[in-house]
This record gives sequence, structure tokens and C-alpha cells, in this order.
Amino acid sequence: MPVMRWLSVPLLYLLAAVTLRAEPAVTVEGLLPNAAILKVDGQRKLLRVGQSFGGVSVTAASRDNVTIEVDGKRQVLGLSQRIDGNYAAPDTEAVSIVRDGALQYRTAALINGRSAPVLVDTGANTMALSTEHAGALGIDYRSGEASTVQTASGLASAYMVTLRSVSVGNIRVDNVEAAVIEGNYPATVLLGMSYLRHVTLEENNGILSLSRLR
Repeated sequence: MPVMRWLSVPLLYLLAAVTLRAEPAVTVEGLLPNAAILKVDGQRKLLRVGQSFGGVSVTAASRDNVTIEVDGKRQVLGLSQRIDGNYAAPDTEAVSIVRDGALQYRTAALINGRSAPVLVDTGANTMALSTEHAGALGIDYRSGEASTVQTASGLASAYMVTLRSVSVGNIRVDNVEAAVIEGNYPATVLLGMSYLRHVTLEENNGILSLSRLR
């Protein structure tokens, strides 16, 4: 019995040390100049450069990536990337977007594999882009179905097309319907309901979260 008592104390210290060394699970859900939206052990936080939470410090951030420091080690992560001491693929795909000064939610998307800025618009039945956008993205819109759509300026000629894929962060949706409108309207590609109906939207304190079960 005395031997067992002496062995139990070091064992408890060993278990405590292992627990303390476990790295937090960190997922990048949003990127901004000098700030990032991180989910740290399940808690979503907007951290600016120099701020810390849950053992994670942000040392640099841009719209392209964020540099974090955990236990003195620095790592550069892109949107939707994740680190975890005991890595396991997350059950959900998630992206967070911060509301801008015009009270709008803007982010970047990959449309048929090419990057373009987009504006979240839950009032648009489909994604919408101008013929100028379509040309820059390599979309053969004239092979689409000719149509007429209602815009803020009135009726406009358009072509209904199916985009091969649209990705915001790691949330990819295939075969997305879109309206390509003649001219330069809209000024920014509208991320409409033909994409958004595939995700769950949650707005809280100026942060819009898009998520989808894997």
C-alpha cells in the first residue's frame, strides 16, 4: 500500500502536465486587415493584432492570412484552415464575415475557381453579376438562356447560367444558378439565395456566420 501511494502522486502530476500541453483547437473563420475571426476551442472571437484569447495570440493579419502564436510557436493560416493538437476534421464548415461601414457584408468568393469580391444579398433569388464580371471570370454567358430581370434601375436583359462551383472559404456549392446582367450592374457580384440556401446564416453583433454540416 505505501508503494501505491508514492506512485499515485507523480502519476497525477504527469497527467496534469499532459493536459496543460494540449494545444487549443483553432479555426480561421474570417480575415480582415489587422484582425481575424477565430474559433478557439469552440468559442468565436474577433481578435486584433496584439490581442489574445485562450492561449492564442494574433501577431499579424491581412485579408489573405493570419499569423497566430501558440505556446511560443507561430503559424500562418488561411481562411478556413484549422490547427488542433489532436486534429480531427470539424463537423461543420464555417466562415464569418464582418459588417462594413455601409452596413453590408462583403467577402471574397471563388467562382468557377476564380476569385471575385461578393456582396451577401438575401433579397436576390439567384447570384447576380454583370457581363463585365462574367468576362473577367471567363464565363460563357451568351450560351445561357436569355431572360429579363428586375434591377434597381428597372428591367434589364440577362442570361441565366449555371456556375460550376462557388466557394466562400471552405464552403463550396456546385451547380449554382446565376443571372448575368447586360452592362456593369451590379457593381459587385451578388451572393444570392441560389448559393445561400445551402448554408445556415447567423448574425450576431455585426458578424455574419455561414455554416454547413459536412
